[in-house]
Amino acid sequence: MIATSLLAVKIAKNMKGKGLHYPLLVVSAYSGFVVWHAGLSRSAPLLVATKGHFLESEIGIVSISSTLFAPFSILAVIVILVTLPFIMAGMHPKRKENVIEADPEMFPEDKKQELKPKSKMTPAERLENSPVLSIIISLIGIVYIFYYFFVTKGSLNLNILSFIFLMLGLLLHVTPRNFIDAAKEAGKTVWGIVVQFPFYAGIMGMMLKSGLAVTISNWFVSFASATTLPVWSFLSAGLVNLFVPSGGGQWAVQGPIMVDAAQKLGTEVPKVVMGVAWGDA
Repeated sequence: MIATSLLAVKIAKNMKGKGLHYPLLVVSAYSGFVVWHAGLSRSAPLLVATKGHFLESEIGIVSISSTLFAPFSILAVIVILVTLPFIMAGMHPKRKENVIEADPEMFPEDKKQELKPKSKMTPAERLENSPVLSIIISLIGIVYIFYYFFVTKGSLNLNILSFIFLMLGLLLHVTPRNFIDAAKEAGKTVWGIVVQFPFYAGIMGMMLKSGLAVTISNWFVSFASATTLPVWSFLSAGLVNLFVPSGGGQWAVQGPIMVDAAQKLGTEVPKVVMGVAWGDA
């Protein structure tokens, strides 16, 4: 994913003035990531193939020969690899005036990007250059910090220390844009992980504790049949993935529900496992 992103930037620079639609190039570079969900590093299929996994008492050990290397999974990979390039090519704007080429100024090497006039900003750009979002998030974080130390009598540890610095950084940089620029400057290769994943973990925690992920999964299962359960597993996983962007965490939430439904309906468990895995794409 990182390599294709860097490749997309290089291609965009080299194809300047040749009518290459940059937004589609970015999408194309990322779309190859889809087949990772049938690869050897996929969380759910590897987890259920591991001795001692949390669902072993219900489904035993599920070999990767019946998930990752099953004919239906291999066929899906082949179909995607063959059709995806044609789909991307067909989405390219036909009219030259609809093409958005990459601006060299989008890739500054050593200089900070100039701020656009507000009149030319998109809604997202206005929000990221406004202090409102930073203030709301950081104040909520500060309230939790006080709750953690003075109500729950929590002790100082690495997790809460990282959280304190994250909230203070967001507040003191005033706007999300300033915070991101500073993070990029401080950790050029890791800033995306450092900034995003604490928020991902928070979202995942809310999904788990509130029961929303379970509610979504149960709703899909309620009208599934033995034949359609893998399809509904796929769709429900796609919906849950909007909130829980972690394959292993998502299987921990959905796995018990989908496995229980598969056993009650008589559906093959490997198909349900891969349904959730593909839905995570």
